[in-house]
Amino acid sequence: MKNKTQVAISIGLMCALLTGAIVVQLNTINKGAQVVGSSYAEQSLKDAVLKWKENYENMYDTLEKTKSELERVRQETTKENEDSSKLEQELATANDLLGLTELTGTGVIVTLADNDTIDVSLVGNVNDYVVHDGDLIEIVNELKNAGAEAISINGQRITSATTISCQGTVIKVNGEKINSPFTIKAIGNSESLSAISRPGGYIEWLQSKNYVITTIEKSNNITVEKYSGVISPKYMKNVD
Repeated sequence: MKNKTQVAISIGLMCALLTGAIVVQLNTINKGAQVVGSSYAEQSLKDAVLKWKENYENMYDTLEKTKSELERVRQETTKENEDSSKLEQELATANDLLGLTELTGTGVIVTLADNDTIDVSLVGNVNDYVVHDGDLIEIVNELKNAGAEAISINGQRITSATTISCQGTVIKVNGEKINSPFTIKAIGNSESLSAISRPGGYIEWLQSKNYVITTIEKSNNITVEKYSGVISPKYMKNVD
């Protein structure tokens, strides 16, 4: 009986020691797992940080390249806009000089009209008292010489292609019939343009002979109509 009790106690002690050893081993394993888990988590976090850093650097490089490209495009666009604006201005000026645009400015208005106040039976030649194409040409030439930048007669713009002609009793400007009174509008320095009424000038001569009725007045707001025809050069060509 005594031997059985000792054996039972011995077995109990051995079981207790074994249990303790198992508990210690399990705790050691758990702590090791925690350490390994913590190390793995830390490494994963470091890897993620490095990956984001790499992505950021790549995105930053892309952003810098994009900014440089945008700046290049902006500069080219600005240059193109400046060139386009310059070309548009040159085209507008050319159209003004060609008479293809309506213009306004200071200048003078010259009016010539047939003298219908005379007694036809008392004059030698009634044709002396009506306006002819030559009269209009003389006035236009004097206005050009005085610095006129744009001229029209009864709404017909005077251009390099303009013809002023007389067919019987009809005067044509740019191929269009016009009648008395003839209103000649000229844009330019009003003082210089009004000087065509000077002594010895064509207007003064017409007035002195009382051939036709003439007036000239300055104006700060004259509108000269644009040329409504088609300019079609036949002989001139560009130089290659």
